[in-house]
Amino acid sequence: MVREIVHVQVGQCGNQVGRAFWDAVCLEHKVGTDGKHDPGLGPKSGDDDGDGIPDELENINVYFGSGSGERHVPRAIIVDLEPGTVDVIKASDYGNVYNPDYLLFGANGAGNNWAKGHYTEGAELVDEVLDKIRLAVEGCDAPQGFQLFHSLGGGTGSGMGTLLLLKIRDQYPDRITTTYSVYPSPKVSDTVVEPYNAVLSSHQLLENSDETFIIDNEALYNISHNILKQNQPTYSDLNSLIAHATCGITASLRFPGKLNGDLRKLGVNLVPFPRLHFFLVSQAPILNKESASKVSVNVQELTNQCFGSRNYYSNVKPDDGKFLAASFSFRGAMTTQMVDENMEKLNKKEEEQFVEWIPNNIKSGIVTVGMINPNKSSEAIDCCTLVANTTALKGIFQRLATQFGAMYKRKAFLHWYKGEGMDEMEFQEADKNVRDLITEYQDKQDAVYEDEDEDGDDEEDEDI
Repeated sequence: MVREIVHVQVGQCGNQVGRAFWDAVCLEHKVGTDGKHDPGLGPKSGDDDGDGIPDELENINVYFGSGSGERHVPRAIIVDLEPGTVDVIKASDYGNVYNPDYLLFGANGAGNNWAKGHYTEGAELVDEVLDKIRLAVEGCDAPQGFQLFHSLGGGTGSGMGTLLLLKIRDQYPDRITTTYSVYPSPKVSDTVVEPYNAVLSSHQLLENSDETFIIDNEALYNISHNILKQNQPTYSDLNSLIAHATCGITASLRFPGKLNGDLRKLGVNLVPFPRLHFFLVSQAPILNKESASKVSVNVQELTNQCFGSRNYYSNVKPDDGKFLAASFSFRGAMTTQMVDENMEKLNKKEEEQFVEWIPNNIKSGIVTVGMINPNKSSEAIDCCTLVANTTALKGIFQRLATQFGAMYKRKAFLHWYKGEGMDEMEFQEADKNVRDLITEYQDKQDAVYEDEDEDGDDEEDEDI
């Protein structure tokens, strides 16, 4: 039985990233712009398990519902507080594929104000969105969970996105909720009040999300400059990078593999403590057009590239922390033995990078269907996606807390939030919660495991 996922995208950034994700997923599952299966799209497909069903159709219902006349309709609820973004999606190549009942928008926008998205404008639209989510869930045989695409810098994605998360957690407490969250970064800042919006959102994500994949624009710009050699990358370039990683993370749910994966397994293996559910994402190979034709990658090269900080989707330095756990998801024609050998090598070589009190920190999985070559869609390439839980992510929260503190000390811009009915206590609570998270990361990083004390008794350090 296929275990379905309900996809929700909120705000301008969430919708643009979500659109890139659906374009890539439709191509991987050979769904044409009319919503029907088109065997001519993408690379030639196989049928590894001999059941007569092509690989791309085997688990297609994880993300697609069925429409009239064998159409595959994305199970995507598209939300924004202003109509512009939704119009762009309707006008795109795959605009006709989406269910028009699931396109929901307000008229006034959130004006980069978290409180507008969370308490006033967003609260007016949220019941309608929840009705559509309920319809989507009722159309599933065995819903596995929800995924939310949003950013934390603006008003709609951060304010209304976290409001939806809160309501989903309330109505479906036993389902996994994952978020793909675009965090503000120091060099690429679009909004003055970003630190407020991001800290208030992080406070909500800490309580209501099960797994949060952190992405930041600065890291994506660095990848574009340093690896893809693009001088002026556009947002669609950055969004396609995010789409590659999200396709990699979800590949084990959508395609047959050596071991079946799901959202709960990922969480169980990567989240040692409930609050530390923020993940670093990395993807390999990242190729530009010139190198794509010349490069052939093996498992070792994929592992090294994924683990290298050049390919991180968050602007963190690996030396700033230690890895608590990591999950490598390989796609393509590789053997389990090759992957296991490389994981063992990595564990020995990078022993210092992992905390010593979790003995087997690396999970790996193989999906037999490769990724579509971004530069030549008629062929598939081997690739690897890393999802890791590392204490180095505290750097992102430290940066936000510092910027938040500088503005909050002067009570700058606060009247815009109070005007929507917010209380100052909420700011203080959010700030404290994020600072507590930074302390928790530091504690786990400094914790040590003592095998034996002087008397020869086995003893675990109290810090853990």
